[in-house]
Amino acid sequence: MDNVLSKLIDDFLEYLEIEKNCSKLTIRDYRHYLEVFNNWFSSTLPNKKIEDVNLQNVRKYRVYLSNRVDPKGLTLSRVTQNYYVIAFRSFLKYLIKNDYKVLEPAKIDLPKTESRSLKFLEREQIDRLVIAPDTSKEEGVRDRAIMELLFSTGLRVSELAKLNKDQINIDRREFGVIGKGGRARVVFISDRAATWVKKYSDMRKDRFRPLFIRYSGKIIEENTGEKMRLTVRSIERIVKKYVRKAKIPVDATVHTLRHSFATDLLTNGADLRSVQEMLGHKNISTTQIYTHVTNKQLREVHEAFHSGNK
Repeated sequence: MDNVLSKLIDDFLEYLEIEKNCSKLTIRDYRHYLEVFNNWFSSTLPNKKIEDVNLQNVRKYRVYLSNRVDPKGLTLSRVTQNYYVIAFRSFLKYLIKNDYKVLEPAKIDLPKTESRSLKFLEREQIDRLVIAPDTSKEEGVRDRAIMELLFSTGLRVSELAKLNKDQINIDRREFGVIGKGGRARVVFISDRAATWVKKYSDMRKDRFRPLFIRYSGKIIEENTGEKMRLTVRSIERIVKKYVRKAKIPVDATVHTLRHSFATDLLTNGADLRSVQEMLGHKNISTTQIYTHVTNKQLREVHEAFHSGNK
């Protein structure tokens, strides 16, 4: 690895953490992407500095990425390759901001990727999913409360995992979260979700702060109960377990419930700006991915005029 470049990468990651308030997950990913670049740069251009990198070098790096394999022996998808390039462009932008004479990041184009289909569940599928847990047990009540809350709020899984019991105002059916980029928003809870969250909270006899705790592994008795908090990965596994149990035909994930939340609101007449606020999207263009599946007017036009309809 180039030690000078490594130092610049560390400075950039520190900038992301302190100035941009990026999440630890984002910083971890950027570190990986840029360390891969550093390794390639050091071995391919050993006598060059970052200021010497040009578009021809970038093209060679992209060829390297297209041939790179993951630990399972699979080549990187086009989307994943783009993540590496996006991280590199962000790094160059940071260097320019700090007066380094490097390649202009706007000159590095990202190839278009195939748009991925938007997965969401119909209301009947949601109902089948949330009733799958065995609610005669505390753990089952927890799992039901998790899935009801995900569908009710559209929370990201990382946001859900961070929730504490004292955050939730059951009477007002709302609470606040700090989402991506440190953006705060108010989250609203449906009556059904509030019922199950309250039921779960009332069953708990511990004094742990986390709203959702684990029931496997060693019980660690400490004041806050932070080590008992259910992890993001555990929540993802819980949802997957009940997707299989309920025989949902969609390969649904936690994020599918977030898509389902947005789709449900738009289908029932909510405006795009409101849904943007509830999802915590910085740009409305991100929210617009849902409109092609929820535009009632287009559906009515199709039903009225397409010759294949009766």
